Amino acid sequence: MSDSVTSLDQSDAAADTLTGGPRRGRGRTRGRVRGAAPLPLLLPALVGLAFLLLPLLALLVRAPWRSLPQQLTKPEVWQALRLSLFSATAATAVCLLLGVPLAWLLARTEFPGRGLVRALVTLPLVLPPVVGGVALLLALGRNGVAGKLLDSWFGITLPFTTAGVVVAEAFVAMPFLVISVEGTLRAADPRYEEAAMTLGASRFTAFRRVTLPLIAPGIAAGSVLAWARALGEFGATITFAGNFPGRTQTMPLAVYLALQSDPDAAIALSLVLLAVSIAVLAGLRDRWMTAGTS
Repeated sequence: MSDSVTSLDQSDAAADTLTGGPRRGRGRTRGRVRGAAPLPLLLPALVGLAFLLLPLLALLVRAPWRSLPQQLTKPEVWQALRLSLFSATAATAVCLLLGVPLAWLLARTEFPGRGLVRALVTLPLVLPPVVGGVALLLALGRNGVAGKLLDSWFGITLPFTTAGVVVAEAFVAMPFLVISVEGTLRAADPRYEEAAMTLGASRFTAFRRVTLPLIAPGIAAGSVLAWARALGEFGATITFAGNFPGRTQTMPLAVYLALQSDPDAAIALSLVLLAVSIAVLAGLRDRWMTAGTS
């Protein structure tokens, strides 16, 4: 008996050594190798960290802190900021209206070509934004595939308008929402919906009363990511909607324009966008930490 216990202890010790420490379940830590990083890994890691942080530190060091309040109270700055906040919020609403049902379709239904549809949905993530803007022009422009019908039937013209800004931002931001919500739907237990339907609820009622509350954190996280992506959109916006102050000039476009004539204003606007990005990361930190430790 004592030999068996000794053997088990030796096996546990060997497993603990291989996993970098004691295993969870007996008051021990599981599966993490701790200690000093080897030099061939430490050096490129530090270089990578410096590569990512140096531009942000340069932005903070070169920021015109004394004139920052004056820069941020300029009429054109507030104009671009108001337009950016409005268009990003409207684009997020469009993403919610269309993206949540699309995510449910991809997560909960089986149909031929579902993998292809998922690939097409995520295509704007890797598509160059300028190419997305050109594609929007060809589709929704005045002479586009669908744009000419909108113009002739309803008198709706999207390019170079505020509505065009919303469309461009929704096009590039929706995949972030769809991916987040689809992942949450796949993690949610479908038996709750099935139980609701066995009690007489329709599939839509089960979705509205059972599924939506379950996936609310995923929807919130996807909405924040989509909003942040829409706020920072540049390429598709300038290609499809142009750069008209007060109508289509959002914050990123204002930064680009100010950099050519007023670098201090460009830095001030960049600081605003940087603050928004940090706020988004802070808001999603708990979700990411929970996902990383599960």
